[in-house]
Amino acid sequence: MVESVSEIIQRVSEYYKKKGKPEAEHILGYDSAAEGLEPIYFFITDLMNDFGLKTEKFIDNFTSSPGSGHFGELGQRATIMQQQGAKILADINAVLRSVLNLIYDLKDFKTRLQQYNGLKSKDRLIRDAAVLSLKQIWMDKVDIQKGNSSIKSMALGQAGFITLIDAFLSVADEKEADKIDLNDRVKRILKPRIQEFNIWLTQSENELKKRYELEKNYLRSQVNSLKLYSRWAKPYLKSAQQLEQKESGRSVDLVKTFNTILLELTLFGKSKLDIKSSALAGDLPLEFSKDNFLKKQKRDYYVCILVDFYFRGIPQRVSSQQAHYTFGGKTTVTFRAYVLNDDEIKKLNQELSKSDLEDVFGLIEGATTDSLERLQEEIDSFLNEKDEVVEKENKKSNEVNPFLALIGKYEKKSEKSSEKKEDKIKLIKKESWIEAELIRPLVAGKAGETAFSLFNTYKKAHGMASYI
Repeated sequence: MVESVSEIIQRVSEYYKKKGKPEAEHILGYDSAAEGLEPIYFFITDLMNDFGLKTEKFIDNFTSSPGSGHFGELGQRATIMQQQGAKILADINAVLRSVLNLIYDLKDFKTRLQQYNGLKSKDRLIRDAAVLSLKQIWMDKVDIQKGNSSIKSMALGQAGFITLIDAFLSVADEKEADKIDLNDRVKRILKPRIQEFNIWLTQSENELKKRYELEKNYLRSQVNSLKLYSRWAKPYLKSAQQLEQKESGRSVDLVKTFNTILLELTLFGKSKLDIKSSALAGDLPLEFSKDNFLKKQKRDYYVCILVDFYFRGIPQRVSSQQAHYTFGGKTTVTFRAYVLNDDEIKKLNQELSKSDLEDVFGLIEGATTDSLERLQEEIDSFLNEKDEVVEKENKKSNEVNPFLALIGKYEKKSEKSSEKKEDKIKLIKKESWIEAELIRPLVAGKAGETAFSLFNTYKKAHGMASYI
């Protein structure tokens, strides 16, 4: 990750009075060869929850020295996860190719079936066009297998049969073949071919419908397999990503042959300002506690605390039989206080999602979910196919039936609309005078007090006399 969370906040918060700088900042250092980062991390995490902050983890990075045993063991684990994930991804690609082939086959079957449906049309022109089209298919697919005795080969390569193709396309049955003006040689070839075509016409439609249904069922099973493989692949790829080490760059804390580890953790806690309670307590004008004012407030403000952990330690194996390590070393914890509103938090989450924090999840989704979403419309057109007559009868009632929402009828549209709303996060609106002059200063004060209380409580609890 190129930027830290504090740098992203500074870039996002365009309307801070301090231009995105924290309202308060406190740093403490803790150096103990016997105590690692775990007690410090969980003490501060529990402490933030006790202060009413909704806490989440933004960054979790580690780097081990290439010459350490810790590096080798985690590298082996990461390799196992990568190999398992790669095997499942190979299966996903094979199933995905099968889905694509099935879709193309079903499209061809559907086109053929539409031609058979044209035979039942009341419009004579449509019926005639369907018959001619099916005759062409029969000559190209079925009759052509007879070789030199096929209609096309005889008409194009043998003298005396030039009119055979036109005669075959123009007559409907054997009786019509007797009525047209043709020589007997052509009629003797034409009548059995007309009979063969009519037999094929009745049988092929049923066979094609059966094949179409079988292919649809197979497509459904392949799509389900693809989703299942996706679920299996995600844990392995996610674990492999979590075991990846961050580039140390030119950090002096990491030497190749030393037995050293660096850990970077970032926690983000937020607590919403209760405007009504603050007004009743006298921190804001009493007018702010009325419902009319509260309804006009379109966005909330939050006390935000950013806690950065930087740990430099020496991994020590617990025992020769267990691949577990304890870490003793130096920890630097930085508490920063910010004020963010709803728009700024949405923008912050959007910026974080663009960073390489979530790149691996994008790759996982792209391997399966995105591929399915691009094909979903075509897949649904086959798997959710209904009888056209029944669909026309129920079309009007479906449009006005409110109970369809109970079975997810309108779920797809709602998902698309929500996605559009998420994608279209507009620029942060400029603050009103009340927000800039009354609400934000109040939240800034509370954020500064909260950051100092967290810092001071931990310092006193551990009897730390010296701090930065």
